[in-house]
Amino acid sequence: MSPNVAGALLMMASMAAFTINDTFVKLVGQTIPLFQLLTLRAILATLLLLILARALGRLRFSMPRADRKLVAWRCLAEIAAAYFFLSALLAMPLANVTAILQVLPLTVTLGAALFFREQVGWRRMIAICVGFAGMVLIVRPGTDGFTQHSLFALAAVASVTVRDLVTRRMSAEVSSMTVTVITSASILVFAALASLTIDWQPVNMREGALIAASSLFIMGGYAFSVMVMRVGEVSAVAPFRYTGLLWALLLGWLVFGDWPDGITMLGGAIVVASGIFTLYRERRLKSEKKPA
Repeated sequence: MSPNVAGALLMMASMAAFTINDTFVKLVGQTIPLFQLLTLRAILATLLLLILARALGRLRFSMPRADRKLVAWRCLAEIAAAYFFLSALLAMPLANVTAILQVLPLTVTLGAALFFREQVGWRRMIAICVGFAGMVLIVRPGTDGFTQHSLFALAAVASVTVRDLVTRRMSAEVSSMTVTVITSASILVFAALASLTIDWQPVNMREGALIAASSLFIMGGYAFSVMVMRVGEVSAVAPFRYTGLLWALLLGWLVFGDWPDGITMLGGAIVVASGIFTLYRERRLKSEKKPA
């Protein structure tokens, strides 16, 4: 198996794990308050990530001062992303929320051009604009289907974009697993404090099993995503992140009986096509810059 094939399989496994986690969260979120759910999941996920990081020998908290500030900003962005995404997930069809998130490669590319002065050619700029048009078809502002939860999904996109841009600025001295553990712990602290403002509900065996399964799958998603960065070329395996939308369509239909309408499907297809073209152009430009 070539490194790129292994990387593609790991990317698909990561997207499957994250989407299955979302499915479990959506199921248990029908009876358990959001902050209680987030606290319980974060406890289990943080413990599992700590065990994984120790086992891999990747838990190193020493880092340059500049990186500490970046990690702090990343944690804040991740907390916002978790809150906005889960709020949207509990109120919207799984596939619709997932389709909106597929615009992330485009927003990250645009953010890198605006804030880091990375060069983005006219072809990629057109692809970004087309991708945003596809996102508009999904959220459809001004229609009855556009609610505050649509705004939450867009806020989640903005938060994850900030997170990824901040992560790009971190030095190579920072351990990816350490950052993941710190981020999970920060979400735990936020959720635990926020949960003090609500009345906790009793958790039955079914809900406990769903929360435990959610923690396992989100930890698996994190683990696979870390492994992806260590095999294959990023530009070759990155397009396989869009398999998450296929999982969302399948699970949304099987578990919740939801299926997006034609306009949403068209918007999702436009977003995915624009993202794949953007990733293709990035790979093409990198290969052209390599010395012969």
